[in-house]
Amino acid sequence: MIRRNYIRFAAGAMILVVALSVVRYSAQTAVSQTPVYGYQVVHTYPHDPSAFTQGLIFLDGVLYESTGLNNRSSLRKVQLETGKVLQQQQVPGEYFAEGLVNWGPDLLQLTWRSKIGFVYDRATFAVKRRFSYTGEGWGLTKDSARIILSDGSSTLRFLDPKTLQQTGSLNVSDRGRPVSELNELEYVQGEIWANIWQTERIARISPFTGNVAGWIDLKGLLKPAEKTSADVLNGIAYDSATNRIFVTGKLWPKLFEIKLVSQK
Repeated sequence: MIRRNYIRFAAGAMILVVALSVVRYSAQTAVSQTPVYGYQVVHTYPHDPSAFTQGLIFLDGVLYESTGLNNRSSLRKVQLETGKVLQQQQVPGEYFAEGLVNWGPDLLQLTWRSKIGFVYDRATFAVKRRFSYTGEGWGLTKDSARIILSDGSSTLRFLDPKTLQQTGSLNVSDRGRPVSELNELEYVQGEIWANIWQTERIARISPFTGNVAGWIDLKGLLKPAEKTSADVLNGIAYDSATNRIFVTGKLWPKLFEIKLVSQK
C-alpha cells in the first residue's frame, strides 16, 4: 500500500514538473518571439502593371523605379499620384535590371547576374559609368556613409559610395536563424527593411547586429482577382520628409502608402 502511494506521488510530481517546464518554455518562447506588425492602407495609387519592379525610391516628390526582365528593363521617374512615367531610360536588352539607390546627384542600378551596375545622372538619366561586383545583384539602399547591397543570400554587403568597392558585410538572422532571399531594400529610421523574395513579408533589420527586430506582414494588399496577373511583393520606398512608406510589387497594378499598426 505504501509502495503504491509512493508511486502515485512520484507520478504526480513528475507530471507537475513536466507541466511547469511546458509553461516555462511557452513563456520563454512568447518573450523571445520576434514582433510581427500589421498595416493600414493610407492611400492607394496606380502603378504600371507591366513594370517588373526591382528597385524603388522616393526623392524630391517623385518615385524612381528600376524595372527588370531582359529586353524590358528600365530606369524610370514616376509621378506618385497618377503613376505616369515622366522620364525613362531603357537598359540594354542583355541586362536584367535590379536594385536602385540614389547617392548625391547620381542613381545607381544593379543587374541580376551580369555583375555590372550602372551609374546615371539623376537629372538626365545619362549613363556616367559602369561598375562591377561579384555574385548576383538584387537590392540596394544606403545609410549616411555606405551603399548597402543584397544578393539573395542572408548576407548584406557594404560598398564605398565613391569607389563602389566592398568594405564589409552583415549576416542577417532571426533569433539565430539565417534569413535568406533578402531582396529589395530601403533604409527606414535607422533600420534596413528588406523584402523577402516570394513572401509577403518585410524584415526590419538592425544595421549594427544583423538581427531582425521585427516583421511586417503585408498579406491582403492585392485583391484575389488582382493577383492573377501579378508577381511577388517587391518594392519599398520611404519619404523621410513626411514619414511615408510606399510598397508595391512586380507587375502590380497598384502602389500603396501604408502605416504600421500595433504588433500582433
